[in-house]
Amino acid sequence: MNGVLKSETRELFNKVPEVILFFWIIKIFATTVGETAADYLNFNLNFGLTGTTYAMTGLLSIVLTAQLSAKRYVPWLYWLTVVLISVVGTLITDNLTDNLGIPLAATTAAFSLALMATFAIWYMNERTLSIHAIYTRRRELYYWVAILFTFALGTAAGDLLAENMNLGYANSALVFGALITGVTFAYFAFKANAVLAFWIAYILTRPFGASCGDYLSQPVSNGGLGLGTVQTSIVFLAAIFFLVTYLTLSRLDTTAKRIES
Repeated sequence: MNGVLKSETRELFNKVPEVILFFWIIKIFATTVGETAADYLNFNLNFGLTGTTYAMTGLLSIVLTAQLSAKRYVPWLYWLTVVLISVVGTLITDNLTDNLGIPLAATTAAFSLALMATFAIWYMNERTLSIHAIYTRRRELYYWVAILFTFALGTAAGDLLAENMNLGYANSALVFGALITGVTFAYFAFKANAVLAFWIAYILTRPFGASCGDYLSQPVSNGGLGLGTVQTSIVFLAAIFFLVTYLTLSRLDTTAKRIES
């Protein structure tokens, strides 16, 4: 070496996918499944709200442990975690509302504060809320806590609009869809802050997807199309499966950062 130390190049793999169009499509589909699957287990299989919560929380714990243990982004593992956390986030809000009788306005406010607190602690410790550099265990933990609160918040806000304010599932989907369009326009046309735009859109896609799922699955008497939770869940799970398979093979949403050590 002649006294010269050579640096080694290694890669740090981001533990979450890059935000491309497929990301948002799968996210909305996962959100829809989260709503319909929770209803299916709760009502169709008669698990009950408490039994469904215990079962899905246990399953999420196993899958999330595997996700945290992975060394890099694994599409099927990441999106399975998202689907399960979508179900659990829905169940948390449902338990607070149905079992404890807490008004949706209160849960919406509470989860908004919890999410803001998570972001504040995350930023104070990491100096960034960017999802493009989830390389450490601590950052990934912040990420998943924030994701859980976005699902719980989205559930509460969506139910508040669709049910308490009697807007209906279709109209609620249109409202949240319009808001998502507004955020997208602000990002591309006015160069709105990318991190802020991402998290706002992430929150809004939860009630949007849930409203779409309810509209498709709920009986006509309740303002839906009456397709049922089974058929709706199967269709969207199949779509997620094919898209995740494509991303696994193409690696379009996988990134790595090269560093010198």
